[in-house]
Amino acid sequence: MPDFDDLLEHIGEFDFFQKRVFFLICFLSAAFAPIYVGVVFLGYIPEHRCRSPGVSELSSRCGWTLEEELNHTVPKGVIKEDTFTPQCTRYNVNWNESGLSCTDPLEGFTSQENRSLLVTTCQEGWLYDASILSIVSEFNLVCGDSWKLDVFQSAVNAGFLVGSAFVGHIADRFGRKTSLLIAVLVTAISGVLVAFSPNYLWSVIFRFIQGLFSKGSWMAGYSLLTEIVGPSYRRTVAILYQLAYGFGLLILNALAYAIPNWRWLQLAVTFPMFFLLLYYWCLPESPRWLITQGQNARAMKLVDEIAKKNGKVLPAIFENINLEKEHVEDTKFSPSLLDLVKTPQIRKYTLILMYNWFTSAIMYQGLIMHIGVAGGNVYLDIFYATLVEFPAAFILIVTIERVGRRYPWAVSNLVAGIACLVTAFIPDDMHSLKIIAGCFGRLGIIMAFEMVCFVNSELYPTYLRNLGMMVCSSLCDFGGIISPFIVYRLTEVWRELPLVVFTVLGLIAAGSVLLLPETKGSTLPETIDDIENFHHAGLNSQS
Repeated sequence: MPDFDDLLEHIGEFDFFQKRVFFLICFLSAAFAPIYVGVVFLGYIPEHRCRSPGVSELSSRCGWTLEEELNHTVPKGVIKEDTFTPQCTRYNVNWNESGLSCTDPLEGFTSQENRSLLVTTCQEGWLYDASILSIVSEFNLVCGDSWKLDVFQSAVNAGFLVGSAFVGHIADRFGRKTSLLIAVLVTAISGVLVAFSPNYLWSVIFRFIQGLFSKGSWMAGYSLLTEIVGPSYRRTVAILYQLAYGFGLLILNALAYAIPNWRWLQLAVTFPMFFLLLYYWCLPESPRWLITQGQNARAMKLVDEIAKKNGKVLPAIFENINLEKEHVEDTKFSPSLLDLVKTPQIRKYTLILMYNWFTSAIMYQGLIMHIGVAGGNVYLDIFYATLVEFPAAFILIVTIERVGRRYPWAVSNLVAGIACLVTAFIPDDMHSLKIIAGCFGRLGIIMAFEMVCFVNSELYPTYLRNLGMMVCSSLCDFGGIISPFIVYRLTEVWRELPLVVFTVLGLIAAGSVLLLPETKGSTLPETIDDIENFHHAGLNSQS
């Protein structure tokens, strides 16, 4: 009996109707970018130093330039045997004393030992570069409280981790379109609440709520799109859907340059999401989901609409067809977590895929966040780093069906790892070369990230595919949770240290991918036995 894919061959696999839906849903993917990596601008760490009462008056009396003021009044370098961070310490001196010299106000403390006794913490707060207002400068997330910036970003990733399964359940129970609309509404409202947060704690809470639903809306859009497109276009459409995220990142970068205030920037990237509620009138429900719910009449009505929009005629043989057969296989077995480690090959697949999801998330988010702390013009650097999203998608489209999955995937991780190592050791005065090397790192990890998405679905048997995807991709969100801590904490030790960590992760990922089978041209497995038999058949063909 024909299935839904056979029907799409007659009414259009990717014609006018699907292209219209694809165009509309791409706005959803673009809107996800500010949520995923918006911390680069929302949490930008501006130049800062301790507020020292009386310094401005002394500087005005002495006629100092800013450079001279910093040289005379800010601790720097190594004093005695302790290392002091200039942004986090100040001299405990009464700068209002009229007897202080303008050439060396601390001349009474001639020895380094005496001066070290004067160093204290920023008890009066900080002075920040006034050209940018971020959550860091508003809530003083520096020095002893710098870890709070990590928590701010980790909160949204923790929301991804918890919310993916939650929204996924809504999508399976109430439909792709319904879950998408609910997720968009809550994401938009919580995004506005982030902008109006009265303090740091509430910003983290609202950020977590935003994460709970935002990734779920992206996944619901992904599912809806791939379920109405024919099999010969499905992989290309999935890659292009992710490419729309790159356009969102470019828009975010432009808005951040034009709006250097984190609250207004948050509102600017959030308000357009309310327009996505128009999807209620513009998007269809997934016909495949309707079929699984036994709503064949609604499904066939939608199929007839697709055919008309595509200028096709639904063959009479399909008019009264029962399309539930294609889902019978899914109900023969009841999937469980133990199935993911039940046999040697499944166990190997699960561990390798989990590690690659984890690595891809850490490196993807980490490289973006590292740009924000690496110095230079963050807007130009993000712009260059975003441009590689487009050749990455093109390379995937032209190679995966010709060369295969395994080797391009391994090379992608290898390139990402080596590029990170090269970037770490390029001198700062060769900034352009650093940017080029960094873009190669981004290119590699973008390709690796996109490949793990669809290879994951090709390796597991049908009845276990959704569960395997959910469990393995959860490591992506866990990687996103710890990524800010790797970037922001390790840069305090050495600014390039996160890149060295990314190198190790990328090289291990490249080697692990080679342990997976090539799935190009292979029939999707239906049972665990199919996987084990495929492995043994591969060994026999090699012997």
